[in-house]
Amino acid sequence: MNIKLPTKDAIIMAAFELYIANPKASLGDIAEHAGVGRATLHRYFPSRQELAVALAKVALRDLDEAVDKATEHAESYTDAVKLMLEAVIPLADRQWFLLHEDLHGNEELDAEYQRQARETRELIEQVKQEGGFDADLPSAWIAAMIDGVVMSAWEFVGKGEATNKQACELAWKSLMQGVGGKYDH
Repeated sequence: MNIKLPTKDAIIMAAFELYIANPKASLGDIAEHAGVGRATLHRYFPSRQELAVALAKVALRDLDEAVDKATEHAESYTDAVKLMLEAVIPLADRQWFLLHEDLHGNEELDAEYQRQARETRELIEQVKQEGGFDADLPSAWIAAMIDGVVMSAWEFVGKGEATNKQACELAWKSLMQGVGGKYDH
């Protein structure tokens, strides 16, 4: 069954599909892939930047929904971090493209990024209180570590070096155990 999407949604889906395969795809390529004319695409998205912002909004919403659903019944805050990784890593395709777009300066997106960062810091503080993270480590450092293992997982999956499940396991183990052997202060 072929379900026809509204034009704006068709353009967004086409953009994600093409940008995942080729981040340099032109707006003309996207219009063709969406089955619309360039003029129609430009009515909805006058520039690549405006299309990228729309894609970022969809991707951020997808992240929020996936994390909320995955962590809904977490048994602890530490468990919530693991479940969050398991929810976020499979979303690599859409997120990876956006990491390479300069979207700073858009007030709405900046506010969303700040909200997500604040929520992550609050979660980290809860995990520290449970003893899941070292209380002596700055929360900003732990947040950067989480971002790092997620990006590494996305890269590994994208290169075919790991499945989503394997990448989740590697990310969790790396986050919780580090990569060193025995360490003496």
